[in-house]
Amino acid sequence: MVHTQNEDLSDGVNRCPRCGATDISLRASAGTLICLFCRHEWSESLLEEASSAEDLTQLQGTTVGSGAADIDDAVDAVLTMKCAGCGAEVVINTDQQMAARCHWCRHVLTVNEQIPNGAVPDAVLPFRVSHEDAVAKVKEFAGKRRLFAHRGFVREFSPENVVPVYMPYMVVDGNVSADVWGVGEIETKKYTRGSGNDKKTYYDADIYNVHRHVDFTVDDLTLESSGRRAHLDTAVNTNNVINAILPFDTENAVRWNASYLNGVTSEKRDQDVAELQPALEDQLLSIGRSEVADSVRSYGRGVRWEKERVDVHGTKWVAMYLPVWLYSYYHEVGGKGMVHYIAVNGRTGETMGSIPVSHGRLLLAALTVGTVFEALAVAYLVVGA
Repeated sequence: MVHTQNEDLSDGVNRCPRCGATDISLRASAGTLICLFCRHEWSESLLEEASSAEDLTQLQGTTVGSGAADIDDAVDAVLTMKCAGCGAEVVINTDQQMAARCHWCRHVLTVNEQIPNGAVPDAVLPFRVSHEDAVAKVKEFAGKRRLFAHRGFVREFSPENVVPVYMPYMVVDGNVSADVWGVGEIETKKYTRGSGNDKKTYYDADIYNVHRHVDFTVDDLTLESSGRRAHLDTAVNTNNVINAILPFDTENAVRWNASYLNGVTSEKRDQDVAELQPALEDQLLSIGRSEVADSVRSYGRGVRWEKERVDVHGTKWVAMYLPVWLYSYYHEVGGKGMVHYIAVNGRTGETMGSIPVSHGRLLLAALTVGTVFEALAVAYLVVGA
């Protein structure tokens, strides 16, 4: 296990390095922490700087960060913390928040100790897209689809209600080998037989058994660690849009500090490394197939892969919170409801989403386009005559 806990914050009190105040918040537009008393801004050190650099080709076995350790279901989500300022005991429910204010001395206490309930990751990637920019992105996305949007959505659309959310991910480095076996074809002759409706094209080809082996490494591969989003129910929501705003610049993630969550909601990890292994191997096989693609271009009629294998020699796992601005809209038709989401990457501004459409408007547009084409066809025939 790689120890990633921020020892400077182990007492639960995150103090401003300039004035010592504990009223600290996230300044999303800059991705920094800001003291609400003296306005001093600073950032935690990058996780990659805090951990030793390593050659990924030498990874062996499975290494996990202390925030990515297996979740202990017996650990209560409710913590009692002793205030370092006055000694009072303060209760924090980690399912709902990661900070609380001491009712006696007003110190803000934050959960920075990596407790084994999935609430505290190894690192956090701070927001860089501001609320104003996120509102503009959501408004632009919906505006381009306004023509066919359901009128109820158009009337009730309130982009200023977009909220910041930290989503839980596992970020994986890996040392991997992959093998693929299949059948490749190289065309040697092409000819036609028959005539009219019976005319057919035939190909002659040389057929080869193809095997490819590739060794490669992956750096910062992201895997969802929330089972609720990994197992999508597209009948009731469109939260799969989160995958469409990847990638994130995870190399800029900083060491965990709960103050980055002030004013931001978060979703707790509920999957361990073992549960994510199948998803990892599936992605590694896709990468392996991509790695060998250039070596089989000589097979002009393509290669049909029939068997594949991946050998994972070593992996390193860290738990990380990634920033997303999220706008949601509940739409109900015929007694069936659907939650539509528009998501904005909190680092790059990449935006994707879903809005409820007006089927009447879509049908009208289809009929209108069809009428136009029919009119053009008739005009062409008239002119030709």
